[in-house]
Amino acid sequence: MNIRTATFEDIKMIVDIYNQAIAAGKKTADVTPVSTEDREKWFEDHTPDKYPILVAFEDNLIVGYLTISAYRPGRMALRYTAEVSYFIHFDHHRQGIASKLLHHAIGMCPSLEIKTLFAILLDSNQGSIRLLEKFGFEKWGYMPRVAEFDGIEFGHLYYGLRIENVNLTGIPLTLHTGK
Repeated sequence: MNIRTATFEDIKMIVDIYNQAIAAGKKTADVTPVSTEDREKWFEDHTPDKYPILVAFEDNLIVGYLTISAYRPGRMALRYTAEVSYFIHFDHHRQGIASKLLHHAIGMCPSLEIKTLFAILLDSNQGSIRLLEKFGFEKWGYMPRVAEFDGIEFGHLYYGLRIENVNLTGIPLTLHTGK
């Protein structure tokens, strides 16, 4: 598996992976599928030099992606803070791909002038909570019962990481070939 910065030609596979998460429910707050046209402006806002989209690929097939996004764009006091999100194709879950993407993204943060990285996730997403905690993210905030799926309410968690405190050398990055 390799990682590279996404190109516009990757947008269809990125959208397909994201739509898998939407269809599964409780993986993102979106509840209806998005189209490539819906994501064109989003893609353009992720410039490789500041807010990249990274793709993990095997044999020219994108198996996951990660975005580093601006937090409250235009508010200059927050210019060194960014949000991280990642989605892995369901056929490739539990193979270490998200770990590899997150490791790569955290390693890029100093050159992107990002001092604080955070993730926003639903409180039901135990897999992502474990992954973030493995990398030293801590729970910084909780908004109870703000998301609803089929009449069931879920909270939003905010997990944060100060990049200056990161030591990536102790984090194992073994990729698993099986499920």
